[in-house]
Amino acid sequence: MLNLEIVTPAKMVLSDTVDSVTVPTATGEVGILSNHAPLISALKPGILSVSKGGSVEKMVVSGGFVEVSSNKVSVLTDIAEKSGEIDVESARAAKAEAEKVLGSWKDGSAEDFEIESERLEKANAQLQLAAGR
Repeated sequence: MLNLEIVTPAKMVLSDTVDSVTVPTATGEVGILSNHAPLISALKPGILSVSKGGSVEKMVVSGGFVEVSSNKVSVLTDIAEKSGEIDVESARAAKAEAEKVLGSWKDGSAEDFEIESERLEKANAQLQLAAGR
C-alpha cells in the first residue's frame, strides 16, 4: 500500500492509502507500486491515475513534481481536476488558441514555445478525461 497525497496551491486534493499511482512525468508515464525506488521527477500535463481496491480514479494534473520515498507518494501540482470539474468549453478554447499560436510559430523564445506546448497538452488531457478515455 502507498500513502498518496495530491496537493495544489489551493488545497489538499487527496490524502489516502492506495494500491498504485500512475503519473505523467517529464520523461514519460511512471507507474508506482509499493516499495518503489525513491524518485523525484517533474510532472508534465496529463492524466494521473489512482488505483484502490479494484477501482481507478483519474484526474488531470499540470505542472509540479512527484516524490516517492518509503511507500509515500507526494504530488505537488498546479492543477488537479477530476472529470466533473473540467470546463470543457474552456479546454476547447485553450486547445484551439494553443494550436493557432504553435501553428504560426516563427519567432519567440524556446520558453514561450514550451509554455504553449504545455497549454496544449493540458487542454488535450482535460478533453480526453472529460470524454471518459
